[in-house]
Amino acid sequence: MAKVLVLYYSTYGHIETMAGAIAEGARSAGATVDIRRVPETVPEEIARAHHFKLDQAAPVAVIADLPNYDAIIVGGPTRFGRISSQLASFLDQAGGLWATGALNGKVGGAFTSTGSQHGGQEQTLFSIITNLLHFGLVVVGLDYGFQGQMGLDEVAGGSPYGATTIAGADGSRKPSERELAGAHYQGRRIAEVAAKLHG
Repeated sequence: MAKVLVLYYSTYGHIETMAGAIAEGARSAGATVDIRRVPETVPEEIARAHHFKLDQAAPVAVIADLPNYDAIIVGGPTRFGRISSQLASFLDQAGGLWATGALNGKVGGAFTSTGSQHGGQEQTLFSIITNLLHFGLVVVGLDYGFQGQMGLDEVAGGSPYGATTIAGADGSRKPSERELAGAHYQGRRIAEVAAKLHG
């Protein structure tokens, strides 16, 4: 049985929701799953003034725990086509794990959200994936076994590089059923690969 970490940063709750779907997918493949969020670096008074979602249930992640997992699935919103400073700050603290090869051979994946349909989703996924490859992870995307990313009947996120959602310019759009299904699928596939590699 694979042990999976869903590690995320979410400003307004969209990525938090996607993280839940990823976790459900991994559990459906028999994995044990922990959901953890990276620390908020914005001062609380500023976060509250800008309506950040501060009541997220997931415990805050600790770098030292990362080697305890067979798979690490990382998600965060785009910031001008790259990862947020909060997520970058957390990953930057994992240099010791990189230096010792503590994460080599683990399975990884990425997921993200953007405000618009072409707001940098794939670039942000690659920004996350670049970190995962440097840490030695084997990356699993959202393969075309998930046919939901092929439809043209509705505006939806989804990329072969990872599950995505579109939040809307004002953040009012929540992840759609299709986007959540993609996240569920990716979580399941990553858990399945991790079980084969580490089972």
